[in-house]
Amino acid sequence: MKRILIAVLLLIFTTAGAQQKIWEGTSCRVKHATLTAYMPQATPRAAIIICPGGSYHWLDKDAEGSRVAEWLASEGYAAYVLKYRVAGKVEYVAKYRTVFRGNRHPDMICDLQRAIQLVKQQYDGPVGVMGFSAGGHLATMSGEFFDSNFLKRYDIVPEVSLRPDFVAAIYPVVTLSDERYVHKRSRLGVLGERSVKKQVLRDSLSTEKHVRTDMPPVFLLNCVDDPIVDYHNSMLLDSALRYHHVPHSYVQFATGGHGFGADPEKMNEETLTWQKQFIDWMRSMSF
Repeated sequence: MKRILIAVLLLIFTTAGAQQKIWEGTSCRVKHATLTAYMPQATPRAAIIICPGGSYHWLDKDAEGSRVAEWLASEGYAAYVLKYRVAGKVEYVAKYRTVFRGNRHPDMICDLQRAIQLVKQQYDGPVGVMGFSAGGHLATMSGEFFDSNFLKRYDIVPEVSLRPDFVAAIYPVVTLSDERYVHKRSRLGVLGERSVKKQVLRDSLSTEKHVRTDMPPVFLLNCVDDPIVDYHNSMLLDSALRYHHVPHSYVQFATGGHGFGADPEKMNEETLTWQKQFIDWMRSMSF
């Protein structure tokens, strides 16, 4: 049955993408959280859910969204761009979450777990998550907290595992507790003004503190000259992955900055190679 569904999807979806409201038909009333599908011409090698970055305040839908999906589809992967809940640009200026709840944890991981559930129900093959910057933090959380069903608050008990088969974290936010390296805007975005000073919450979402031996394989990449997210974030995660013997590849560039995604105009000679390195890594893995 799943093979028939995949064949139908290949006929319906084009590289232009088709959008699905992920919470439709559930008790969750969020309407703007969506998955946009970009399908390859042939049967997909794997499915990849893409989490754009944006400090948990907004989403880079171009360089870290649609362009990534188009590239992955051209390489034979089913790509799904996730529009997950974020604090919002208005909140960044007005700080209204000091009065109203707004969007904050666990909204983001709820959206991603729902996306994993939907894609796994549609596709009979490896399903992974790729995230950029704050989206890299979210992607890593999906590989660490997969046995915590955040969907339960919406009375959803998935029949599929919420564990992704692989995770790609590209110049990710990692720590929310180490003041030397923390990206404060992302921390504020995910925790909210009421909770951002609570050390227990900071620690609970610092992904270097929650690496586990049964995590899926990880592809990790960043640049030493990153002016936005201190490069030590990725080094903390790499160290934790090595300590727990999690299969992973860590690519560190000397230069390249932040936010280049799949936009060649934002890349330099070093970062232009990252996409090939990721595809090579994918083809070397046995999921």
